[in-house]
Amino acid sequence: MDGGTPLLAVPNFSAGPAGASGGADAVGAIGAALGERAAILDLHTDADHNRCVFTLAASPAGLGGALEAGAAAAIAAIDLREHAGAHPRIGALDVSPIVYTEPALAETARALALEVGQRLAALGLPVFLYGELASSDERRERHFFRAGGFEGLSARMEAGELAPDLGPPLPHPSAGAVLVTARAPLAAFNVELDGVDLTAGREIAAALRESGGGLAGVRALAIELGDGTLQISTNVHDPVAMPLAAVLAETERLAGASGGRAVAAELVGLIPAAALAGYPEHVPIRDFDPAQRTVEARLAAGG
Repeated sequence: MDGGTPLLAVPNFSAGPAGASGGADAVGAIGAALGERAAILDLHTDADHNRCVFTLAASPAGLGGALEAGAAAAIAAIDLREHAGAHPRIGALDVSPIVYTEPALAETARALALEVGQRLAALGLPVFLYGELASSDERRERHFFRAGGFEGLSARMEAGELAPDLGPPLPHPSAGAVLVTARAPLAAFNVELDGVDLTAGREIAAALRESGGGLAGVRALAIELGDGTLQISTNVHDPVAMPLAAVLAETERLAGASGGRAVAAELVGLIPAAALAGYPEHVPIRDFDPAQRTVEARLAAGG
């Protein structure tokens, strides 16, 4: 906020450096729209996922305007009917969370998320509220909305299985729908495994995630990258209470039981510094500089 701690936003767009729709030109157009109204603290793009994740900081008014402008740019630049990528998605702007770094900012973040939802709905996007803003327990998790992907979204909405919280009753023809929430910082943490195929990877992910009896606050899925590498892609919802070292250790234990091993890791976006407590050296995080990739460091640097 002006004169104080800003709110953050971490919009995920279905665009990357490669792909049939939503390539580098789309990323550039979206970034230009966002950057006019908010500080861009981080940008992560991935060709296999065909996805880009921005981390933004601004006052509530600045974030609201930035996300509306970024969504409009995404609608103009991305056609999901021609999109290919490994990451599950239902929208050109797939997820748009407002992030509060201090508990005292939680209510402000929730109010802003609802305002952003109204702005996105006015652009013609059905808006589904998840997480802290969900209207029921089943709507708390993103996978509930992503079942069937963009390709199955129209049928689910036409059948009445999915009703938006805001916006039109059917998806935007080319840009789909969007998921909106307010939340504390999480860690998007991916681990690359050697010696494990996709079937075993799915078993590892199922055992790792909280819903399968695994680690608290962990969501996980297995993705086979374009070069054949098997990746366990996780979201750690409280990376301070469940640091990355603990997530890695459990992933290594499960992979070892299948004859595999962890060889590298990846972070998408920024994380709280405390999430790195006790992280081991033997599984390096690719291209990671703690002076650049923690929330605290980037806010201290002023973006």
